Amino acid sequence: MSRTIASDTFAHSSLRVHAADNVRVALKDLPKGHEVEDGGRQIRLVEAIRHKHKFALADLAEGESVIMYGVTVGRATQPIAAGAAITTENVEHSTDSHQPQGRRDHWNAPDVSSFQGVTFDGYHRPDGRVGTTNVWLVVPLVFCENRNIEVLRQCVAEALGEDPYRDYKRMARELLHGQAAFEQESTPPEQLFPNVDGVRFLTHTLGCGGTDNDAEALCQLLAGYICHPNVAGATVLSLGCQKSQIGMLKAAVAERDPHGLRPVHYFEQQATGSEETLIREALTTIFDGLAEANRVTRTPAPLSELTIGVECGGSDGFSGLSANPLVGAVIDRLVTLGGSGILSEFPELCGVEHELLARCRDEQVAERFRHLMDAYQRHAASVGAHFSMNPSPGNIRDGLITDAMKSAGAAKKGGDSPVVDVLDYTEPSVRKGLNLLCTPGNDVESTTALVGSGANLVMFTTGLGTPTGNPVAPVLKIASNSELATRMPDVIDFDAGPIIRGEARIDKLADELLRLCIDTASGRYQPRAVRLAQYDFIPWKRGVSL
Repeated sequence: MSRTIASDTFAHSSLRVHAADNVRVALKDLPKGHEVEDGGRQIRLVEAIRHKHKFALADLAEGESVIMYGVTVGRATQPIAAGAAITTENVEHSTDSHQPQGRRDHWNAPDVSSFQGVTFDGYHRPDGRVGTTNVWLVVPLVFCENRNIEVLRQCVAEALGEDPYRDYKRMARELLHGQAAFEQESTPPEQLFPNVDGVRFLTHTLGCGGTDNDAEALCQLLAGYICHPNVAGATVLSLGCQKSQIGMLKAAVAERDPHGLRPVHYFEQQATGSEETLIREALTTIFDGLAEANRVTRTPAPLSELTIGVECGGSDGFSGLSANPLVGAVIDRLVTLGGSGILSEFPELCGVEHELLARCRDEQVAERFRHLMDAYQRHAASVGAHFSMNPSPGNIRDGLITDAMKSAGAAKKGGDSPVVDVLDYTEPSVRKGLNLLCTPGNDVESTTALVGSGANLVMFTTGLGTPTGNPVAPVLKIASNSELATRMPDVIDFDAGPIIRGEARIDKLADELLRLCIDTASGRYQPRAVRLAQYDFIPWKRGVSL
C-alpha cells in the first residue's frame, strides 16, 4: 500500500491521509466550532473531536461509504453531517470488493545505498541459516508436562544464577518482612555460557483433548521452534498417552531438518519411571546442550539472512499514520537488500485484499491468499463470528471504529514490496521477500506463529502499550505516539511519534529503525521485552475441545 499522504502536513491539527478520503484524522483534541481547511474549503466542526478520531469532510447520507487510506473502511448507518465525528453509532464495518484491480508489475524500491555491504553478527547454523540469538529450548508436547517444565525452569535459573525475577522477589520479601529483615543476596555467579542467550521454556494448553488437526498443528508449530535458526537445540517432555505423540513431532522436525543437524532430546514420563529420573535426565541434556551451544560465536552475516515478522497490538488511531507505515518502510528496505518480511493477522487485512492481491507476484500466490482468506472467514462464520468483531474496546476508544479502518492501517506494516508467497499457519517461510501468513489477530498467537514460520526478529507496533514478547526471537516495540513512549519506557524501544508532530519523515526514521534492527540482531541492543523476560507463547487452537 502506498505511504503517500494528502498535501497537508502533520504539523496541522488534523490530517487527510489520502486524496480520495472523505474523513480527516484529528491529531489533537479539537473543540466544537474549530475550523479546518481542506482542499480550499473550510470545515467547521459540529462537535468536539478527540485526538486520533475521524470526522466527516462532507455530509454523508445513510448507506454512503466512509473512505480512509483511499479505501472503504465503513458505511454510514445514519446521516452524518460535515464536521461530525465518525463513531460506532453512525458507522458500521464495510469494505470494497476484494477482486484485484489489475496486477502491479513494478514497485518503487527505496534507496538502500547506505546499507550496501552492511552485515549483522549472527549465529551461523549447520543448515546455512543464521540466528539472531542462541538459545536452548525446553518444550512440552502436552499441557500435562507444564508443571515439570516449570520445575526445570526454576532449577536451571537457580543453578545458573540467572533468575530474571530476582529484583521482584527481593521486592516481595521487603514488602512482607521489611527492609531490616531482608537478607543480603550473594553476588550472582560468573556467567558459565557467555555465547548463549539463555534457556527458554515453553508452556501451552494443547496436546490432548482436541482435534487431530490441532494436535498436528501443535507439532508443526513446535517443530518450527525447535528448528528455528535462533535455537541451538531442544529438550522435549512428553507424558506418553496424549494425542500429540513424540513420533508426530519427530516427523515434523525431520521435514524441516532432514539431515538431523539439530540436537533434540525426547523424554516420555510414563516410560521413564520416577519424576526424579525424568528431571535429572532432562537437566543433563539442557546443561550438555548449553555447553555445546556455547561453542558457537557471532560472526558477520548479510542482511539477506534477516527475516522480520511484523505485528501490531493495542493499536490506536495513530498506528496507521506513524508506526505501521514506518515498519513497512523498514520491510521495503530489507526486501530490497535481499531479506524477508512476514505480514500476518488475516482479520486485519480485511478490506485491503484487493491491494494485496494486486501485489502478488503471480496468480498462484494470489489464489492462495484468496483461498486462505475465504476459508478463514467461513470458519469464523460457522461459529457466529465475523472479522468486523476484531477491534477491541481499546482500539475503538482510540479511534479505530471498524475492522476495515483498523485493517487499512495495519496492512501498512507490509510496506509496498511484492508479495512473494502466502503461508498457512505453521508453514515455514522459504522465499525471500514479503510473505503473508494466515494467523488470527490475537497479538500473542500471531507473534507465536510469525516466529514459528521463521522470523528471527519481530517489529511490534503499539499505540496503547502492549508488553508482548517471544521466547525465541527478539521483539522490538515501536510506539505510534510519543506520549506512550514516555509513559511506558520499560516497554517501548522506538518512538514513531515525531512523524505525527511533523518533526521527522518516515524515510529518515526508517533508516534509524533498520539500524536498531541490525543492532538487535547482532546482540548489541537488548529489546525491552527481553530485559523483562516477556516470553509469550500461545498456539492457535482452530478446533474444539473434545
